[in-house]
Amino acid sequence: MKKIFITNVGSESRKYALYQDGERVFLAHFEKENGKLIENSTEHVISQLLEQKLISEKNEISAIGFRIVASGSYFLQNKIIDSEYLEKLEAAKEQAPLHINPMLAELKALGQTLPGIPIVGVSDSVFHSSLPAHARLYGIPKNTAEEFDIFRFGYHGISFESIVGKLKNIFGGLSAQAGNLPEKIIICHLGGGSSIAAIKNGQSIDTSMGFTPLEGVVMANRVGDIDAGAIVYLSKKLGYGPDELESYLNTQCGLLGLSGKSNDVRELLEMEKNGDENAKLALEVMVYKIKKYIGAYFAALNGIDVLVFSATIGERSAIMRTRICAELENLGIVLDSEKNNKTISMDGFIGKDESPVKVAVITTDEMGQMAKEVEAIVK
Repeated sequence: MKKIFITNVGSESRKYALYQDGERVFLAHFEKENGKLIENSTEHVISQLLEQKLISEKNEISAIGFRIVASGSYFLQNKIIDSEYLEKLEAAKEQAPLHINPMLAELKALGQTLPGIPIVGVSDSVFHSSLPAHARLYGIPKNTAEEFDIFRFGYHGISFESIVGKLKNIFGGLSAQAGNLPEKIIICHLGGGSSIAAIKNGQSIDTSMGFTPLEGVVMANRVGDIDAGAIVYLSKKLGYGPDELESYLNTQCGLLGLSGKSNDVRELLEMEKNGDENAKLALEVMVYKIKKYIGAYFAALNGIDVLVFSATIGERSAIMRTRICAELENLGIVLDSEKNNKTISMDGFIGKDESPVKVAVITTDEMGQMAKEVEAIVK
């Protein structure tokens, strides 16, 4: 009986799951309260597993899967975390300390709570390793990019891969498309961190996040796309060094910075109803940036067969889906209001039946995808 424990440290949450012979038997999800995540969450979860007799004091866990969000070609693979891997993570702190420090702390906690169990680093970027050079490169000298390993790595790859897997099953069950994954897919993973991906024949050909998870659409606290010159100018005007500026762009910008009050779409929608112009503007900026990426990826793919919404906002917010899809009729994207409003936190098609492009909500299964990746390595 193989048991795999999964840990997913996100920007706004921590998730844990236990899989037994490929089936999920336990799930725990902790979100931030008063800006902070629960302390000792790993210890707390293991106590729950013991209480529910899903594991015993002997600890039958075969392996641990750990989501890795880190820049660098070294992390474009799933592998067992050893001393070399930890050294590489420590070195990568320079690029993204706000993401990597929590991961290192969680890895330490796992090592103390579940000693001696192999931990597999499941890369959030592997799925995007198929990016062609023209999508992967920045406009900097090639020798500089290679020397410092500065490329567009992309993130949320575990989520995108789980969605592609689900789409294969869904379209495999439709007689008109039997066994065929649609050729051209755009997936909008919209949550605390958001990214868009262009998928052709099941492979990622472009994605909105780049060297770090800062690039792309406006997010809860992250700035998204910004002129490199503006970054230099901000550094001078605010008097921020690299670490301070990195923190500022990750924690004080995005929806929070634009609204001046909240990073939560639900709260911003309520504020907008009550006449808050900054909340309205923040939502408009986010929607506009997402629409621009959909349009860009329509061009990159030379068309689109399926548009997918996923992750917290994509799965739960019918109003945000409505706003994003508004005036995209010329791309073949037309929502069915009734279907859209009924499809909350569940899989389903939400476009008009006659629409040339199928529009769907597909719930992401990062934890299940991670369990599959761990099984492939620890046999």
